[in-house]
Amino acid sequence: MLTTIPDTADPIGLFRDWLKDAEGAEPDVPNAMCLSTVGPGHRPSSRMVLLKDMGPQGLVFYTNTESRKGLEIAQNPFAAICFHWKTLGRQVRVEGRLSLVSPADADAYWDSRPRGSQIAAWASDQSRTLDARPTLERKVTEVEARFKDAPVPRPPHWLGYTLDPDMIEFWLNVANRLHDRVAFTRQSRGWRAERLNP
Repeated sequence: MLTTIPDTADPIGLFRDWLKDAEGAEPDVPNAMCLSTVGPGHRPSSRMVLLKDMGPQGLVFYTNTESRKGLEIAQNPFAAICFHWKTLGRQVRVEGRLSLVSPADADAYWDSRPRGSQIAAWASDQSRTLDARPTLERKVTEVEARFKDAPVPRPPHWLGYTLDPDMIEFWLNVANRLHDRVAFTRQSRGWRAERLNP
């Protein structure tokens, strides 16, 4: 049982270790994360998305770039992500700048998705007003007919983002609310660690 967070650790490596622990302990969707972006008027908005890769540049997720989050990212590329693994009593907060993944990487991930999810990505004008549920169902039927007996190509507006972290904070549940917290901030030469009050 982890009792303290090592403040000498490599935060990227530590995050990978915690994610692996979560994959073995959390009952459902250990890669779920809350993504917060900032829109017009400096108003934040949050939603759950799924971490799909942890590449050399950071944390990767995929979405409709014409959705609310996509439009907000286009205006302000900085975002925050939060993982909470209740079973383990752990949380990780990550802040940084978002950039688009390459079309080739988006194609590769798109090809791994279930066909039903691919159809839905074409049918849904994500985040925009829907007059009635049957409208969406009709669009699904139309997309299914359009790509009948053929692979479903990736929509041009369906891409991925990489969050390049400049701050990673680890939180560990401790009795009596004396939680252990360590924040790592990226510097010109590596990371600086600070232990925080709970």
